[in-house]
Amino acid sequence: MKELWEITVGDLLTKVAQHYPDDVAVKYNDRPYMRTWKEFNDEVEQIAKGFLAMGIGKGDHVAIWATNVPEWLLTLFASAKIGAVLVTVNTNYKVFELEYLLRQSDSKALVMTPGFKDANYVNIVNELCPKLKNSTPGHYEDPMLPFLKSVIYVGDDCPKGMVPWSSLYQIAEETSDEEFEAITKSINPHEVVNMQYTSGTTGFPKGVMLTHYNIVNNGKCIGDCMKFTHQDRLCIPVPFFHCFGLVLAVMACITHATSMVPVEYYRPTAVMKAVQEEHCTAVHGVPTMFIAMLEHPDFKKYDFHTLRTGIMAGSPCPVKVMQQVIDEMNMKEITISYGQTEASPVCTQTTTDDTIEQRVNTVGRVLPFIEAKIVDPETGEEVPNGVQGEFCARGYNVMKGYYKMEEATRQAIDEDGWLHTGDLATKDEKGYYKITGRIKDMIIRGGENIYPKEIEEFLYTQPAVSDVQVIGVPSEQYGEEIMACIVLKEGATMAEQEVKDLVRANMARHKVPSYVAFMDSFPMTASGKIQKFKLREWAIEYLNLQDAASIETA
Repeated sequence: MKELWEITVGDLLTKVAQHYPDDVAVKYNDRPYMRTWKEFNDEVEQIAKGFLAMGIGKGDHVAIWATNVPEWLLTLFASAKIGAVLVTVNTNYKVFELEYLLRQSDSKALVMTPGFKDANYVNIVNELCPKLKNSTPGHYEDPMLPFLKSVIYVGDDCPKGMVPWSSLYQIAEETSDEEFEAITKSINPHEVVNMQYTSGTTGFPKGVMLTHYNIVNNGKCIGDCMKFTHQDRLCIPVPFFHCFGLVLAVMACITHATSMVPVEYYRPTAVMKAVQEEHCTAVHGVPTMFIAMLEHPDFKKYDFHTLRTGIMAGSPCPVKVMQQVIDEMNMKEITISYGQTEASPVCTQTTTDDTIEQRVNTVGRVLPFIEAKIVDPETGEEVPNGVQGEFCARGYNVMKGYYKMEEATRQAIDEDGWLHTGDLATKDEKGYYKITGRIKDMIIRGGENIYPKEIEEFLYTQPAVSDVQVIGVPSEQYGEEIMACIVLKEGATMAEQEVKDLVRANMARHKVPSYVAFMDSFPMTASGKIQKFKLREWAIEYLNLQDAASIETA
């Protein structure tokens, strides 16, 4: 990439539709939805005109609460075309979380599906907005949610008070081409196009404001690392509402005219089926997604010969799993990326040209047009190569800030424009970075700093272990003790003492877990990030460490 692109998300879609009108833009394998770039752009513009006819305009916030359905993509690009801001809603949210997000984000409209898993979205919205049923669709009034005017329903049998999605196609005719074009021309690439709410693993979720410039250029650099072209087809099982889906997948595709093959929500067989049937050349996922496919009893029944590349990210990638993906899924050019939502999100990534060792053991080098440095968390001074410190980034990719949270923004981005990630990393002499943990994930046992990732990587090498998370739990004697939480492979057995003996035989004594728990699964965010703080809360109860915990917080 020779220079950064000054283009809006909407104009980029128009451009791709002009260059590759007949190439496939989006193709689902589980429903009759297939659009070429021209067809997709035309449909997006129709929805955009429908939004304008409803009174949604430039600068308005449109929240979307849905799995990876076609309407999600249409809402994203239609909002971008008219200068509205797409507010992404976690599919696992319940009523309290939705209320917080709608209120904090000042959303004017909510686009929603009937529900997901155990969450009935219609019931949740009616509980939150009791007057909605009796209001005129598109004219909701509630002092508790002063900005919210419309709830747009994607699905059959539209509930009372909501606007049926299908009506957008009809009312689009009320918006003239001239009015639509005037708005698209008025949008600046440096305006906000998307608000992503951070997972909220600490405190209340914060609305990360990302611009067209942020996500278009990050998507371009990400796709370049995978050598994407208009002949590639990316299977997208990661959620659109998360940066992984929106930027590493959708934006990487649109910047390279790569076809999108979305999976509505992750199931191992649905992903393997989509890859095989649509001859996908790439697939994205977090390590737990790849582990579930590799260990699925039907894994060998599927054909992965068309796969070439993709991204494994979201949480540290076990070396062993990475090797299996390369060997057994034919993803010889798989890449690893690292970043966070506040950085649009990718800061570093390996490329298809990197050696297997570099792709297995590092998160790659810093992307073009981004600066990175590793600093001592205490002093803020840059540290030499090989020395661990906090990863900081600066460049086009740094967010505009947290919505209506100036103090939190100042804490994240210093006065010189450096984003402080809170992640611990090292850099080698060739410029490759390794993420070694989170500053707050670090376990301090009797004055010894212990980084969970080191113990996790070792335990991953054991044949019986499917997944492992190492956490710190409170201790009256040492301040903290180590606990290993392990998910065993199906049919495998392992004893607590065996785990301790293995670590003792292979690692320093102070790294031996005091506690071992065997579990069926870990608490996760909808985007696949394991919530260590929830594991820790559970462990305190499970181990009866409330007294030690109260000393810790006293």
